Amino acid sequence: MTLTTSQKPGSRRSSRERTAARYVREASGGPGVLLAKIAMLAVLDATAVFAVFTALVRDSILIAVVIGVLTLVINVVYFKRGWLPAKYLIPGTVFLLIFQVFVIGYTGYIAFTNYGSGHNSDKDDAVMSLLQSTQERVPESTGLPVTILSDGEDLSLLVERDGQTLWGDTENALAPIDPAELSEYTRLNFADLLSRQQEVTSLQVAISDDPEAGSLRTTDGRTAYPYTSTLVWDEEADTMTDTRTGTVYSDTGVGAFTAADGQQLMPGWSINVGFDNFTRALTDPSIRSSLLSVTVWTFVFAFLSVATTFFLGLFLAIVFNDQRMRGRKIYRVLSILPYAFPAFLGGLVWAGMLNRDFGFVNQVLFDGSSIPWLTDPWLAKFSVLWVNLWLGFPYMFLVCTGALQSIPEELSEAAKLDGAGPFATFRLIKLPLLLVSVAPLLISSFAFNFNNFNVIYMLTEGGPRLETSGLNVGSTDILISMVYKVAFVGAQRDYGLASAFSIIIFLVVAVIGIISFKQTKALEDLN
Repeated sequence: MTLTTSQKPGSRRSSRERTAARYVREASGGPGVLLAKIAMLAVLDATAVFAVFTALVRDSILIAVVIGVLTLVINVVYFKRGWLPAKYLIPGTVFLLIFQVFVIGYTGYIAFTNYGSGHNSDKDDAVMSLLQSTQERVPESTGLPVTILSDGEDLSLLVERDGQTLWGDTENALAPIDPAELSEYTRLNFADLLSRQQEVTSLQVAISDDPEAGSLRTTDGRTAYPYTSTLVWDEEADTMTDTRTGTVYSDTGVGAFTAADGQQLMPGWSINVGFDNFTRALTDPSIRSSLLSVTVWTFVFAFLSVATTFFLGLFLAIVFNDQRMRGRKIYRVLSILPYAFPAFLGGLVWAGMLNRDFGFVNQVLFDGSSIPWLTDPWLAKFSVLWVNLWLGFPYMFLVCTGALQSIPEELSEAAKLDGAGPFATFRLIKLPLLLVSVAPLLISSFAFNFNNFNVIYMLTEGGPRLETSGLNVGSTDILISMVYKVAFVGAQRDYGLASAFSIIIFLVVAVIGIISFKQTKALEDLN
């Protein structure tokens, strides 16, 4: 049989190609869509140019190159005809790089530095800060008549000296200026000086761009006196000398000027310390003991949280799945109500209910007792597990309900015909089939509870505190809440050590996840 022209395969393919091309043209829109695309890319390019220049000013060449390359790729993809899959993949990829890859990479970078309180800038900023923070009034110095100016918010200093007008503020050193340029500033009168006395006394204006030249300060807004630092910075020798004691502080490579007896001048600066943070975490006795106790409790908390929520959820799913039970829908709705509450809100509510002095549990359920639910180490751990059970069992209940309903009833009926009882049917047939679908969720639930920050911090804030610990940690702290405290709580914040802890947590969870998922492959044979 002969094929007509319209029936030939090549002809059909050509027709399909033409149809697909027509759909693409229609989806691409008209001139309006093109103009909108150009406008959005213009905004993106302008933002990228600004970011590149900002990075170059801060000597972040690598960041500038990455931003430039990404911007170039985005422009090529969206201006070139075709490449439709890339147009959809680019936004997600960019957000993945910014919010995942960059964050993980930056955390890894910080873990190898001493970044933290007193070490959060570079060396030049540390030198400037030391010279400014140790300034004292020059003995027997002559005061200079000054005028305090305001631009509506910030204050500045006006000095008339040798027929020359000098002006400066907290960011600009004193320098000659044309009075006409100060037309937008207002002079503070006596009443204004009194109302803003704290700002006036804290105003510090550098005499010149040389930090060793000192600064001018005033207490009354009328007369200013020169202040110079008690430290002398020797750039060639790379030392700081205290003129009052004669102590010489040198850069010994630890990120701070250090004296011969080990005393350091703060603030210091951020440097690369290699694996020192990891070494401290594993070898420092005070930190190691805290890390060990917190790690053990983290594993216990995660395991018991998964076990209790799973078994309670499974029990309720079995009970409410029985067709003979009346009001099953009402009970199911009531059972999932805790799941509707945000975890942080549930933690705060339970923290109030478990309060020792006026909590609902002590006052009503235990007739005014003073049970320290949140201040005793063991009771606090029990309270955390109880609250997490209340918050977590509805999820397991829903999962187990769906898994049980997906098991064919024919299997149970066949087991009954073979003489198996209800418990044997559940243990030998339903539970293995249930674990096939539930096991991956149990693993993910373990990983979630391993980093369950909300319940711990909202309920007990990690307390009660471990007095013998070298870190700011408590009896109910898990690894993630310990990392938070090391990084953000207290006077001394060690971001480098906290980042090292974060990497350790990541490795632990990754190893557990890999091993667990390999073990769950054995359940796939049941299918």
